[in-house]
Amino acid sequence: MYTLNEQQIDFILHDIKTRGVDIESLQLNLLDHICCIVESELQEDGNFDQFYQQLIPKFFRKDLKEIEDETILLLTFKNYYAMKKAMIITGITSVTLFIIGSLFKIMLWPGAGPLLVFGIGSLSLVFLPLMFVLKAKDSSSKNERLLSGVGALIGFLICLAALFSVMHWPHALTLWIVAICIATFVFIPIYFYNGMRNPDTRLNTLVTTILILGATGLLFIMVNIRPAKKQLEIKMYTHIQSEDLLRKMQQHAKQYDPLASDIDTTAERIKSLIIEGMIGKPFIPKDFEAQKLLGEEENLGPAFFKEGAEGAILFSHLKETVAKYNSTLTLNEGNKIPIDHFQEDKIGFYNNYVVLNYVVQLQMYLATDENKMTASK
Repeated sequence: MYTLNEQQIDFILHDIKTRGVDIESLQLNLLDHICCIVESELQEDGNFDQFYQQLIPKFFRKDLKEIEDETILLLTFKNYYAMKKAMIITGITSVTLFIIGSLFKIMLWPGAGPLLVFGIGSLSLVFLPLMFVLKAKDSSSKNERLLSGVGALIGFLICLAALFSVMHWPHALTLWIVAICIATFVFIPIYFYNGMRNPDTRLNTLVTTILILGATGLLFIMVNIRPAKKQLEIKMYTHIQSEDLLRKMQQHAKQYDPLASDIDTTAERIKSLIIEGMIGKPFIPKDFEAQKLLGEEENLGPAFFKEGAEGAILFSHLKETVAKYNSTLTLNEGNKIPIDHFQEDKIGFYNNYVVLNYVVQLQMYLATDENKMTASK
C-alpha cells in the first residue's frame, strides 16, 4: 500500500486548482478521492508521477473543470430530472388531448372545448416553458439562449392564437400578427446571424432560414390581416333589416294559436341572449356604429348555451313547440316551419350570427303562416 507525503498531497491540490476547479469543498472532495485511489491502487514502490498522470484523465472528457460545471448545474437545477420528466409527460398529454379535442370538434361531440383548452393550454403554458428552461441549461452562449427563448415565445403565441381561432374567442388575429412579426423580425435575423458566423453551418443555416421564411409567409397569407369590422357591420345591418321586415310581417298577423305566441316569445328571448353575449345589450340598436358596438363572430359558447343553461333550455323548448305547431297545420293552413337544422344539445358550438339568422327566419315562417290564416279568417 502506497502512502502519500505532504508534498504529494499539496501537488494534487495545486493541480486540481490549476485545472479550473474553484469551489473549495469540491477541491477537497476531489483531493480526498484521488488520494484514496492512489494509496489503494499504487504499489508501495510505484512511480507516483506516472500513476497520477494516468489517473487524472479518467475524471473528465476534456478537462477537470467539467466536474465543477456539473456540480453547479446540479446545485442550480436541483429538480432537473423532475422537470425533464414533467416536460415529456406534459408534451405527450397535451398532444393527445389536442388530437382528441380536434376529433370531437369535427364530430361536434360534447367536450371538445375543454379538451382543446387543456391540450393547447398545457402545451403553451407548461411544455414550452419547461423546454426553454432545459434548453437554456444546455446552451453555452447567450445568443443560443436568446434564440431558444424567442422560439418558445413564438410557439406560445401560435398555440394561443390557434386556440383562440378554433374557439372563436376575440383577439385571435392580434396573437397571429404578433407571433408572425416576432418570427420575422426577431427570430429569423438572430438565427441567420448566429448560423452564418460559423463556416461549417452556413449552408444549413441558409436552407433552414429559407424554409422558415416560407413557412412564416404561408402562415401570413392564411391570416386575414385586415380586421373583419366591415363584414361584422354588414351582418349587424342585415340582422336589423331582417328584424324590420319581421315586424312588418307581424303587423298584419293575428295569432289565433297559443303555440305561435309561445314560439315568438321563446324566439325573442333566445335572440336577446345571443345579442347580449355579443354586445352586452338585448338588441342591436340602429346607431350601433355611433355607440361603437361590434358583435364579434364566434360560437355561442357556454355562458348561456351550454347544456342545462338558459339558452339551451329555451332552444330545446323552441324546437318542441315548433314541432307541436307543425303537427297542427294542414296543407291549406300554412307551411311547416323547418326545425332540424340544429341539435339543441350542441347549440353552444354553433356560430352566433348563424343561429340568430335562423331564429329570425323561423319567426318569418311563423308570421307567413299566421298571415295566411288571418287572411283565410
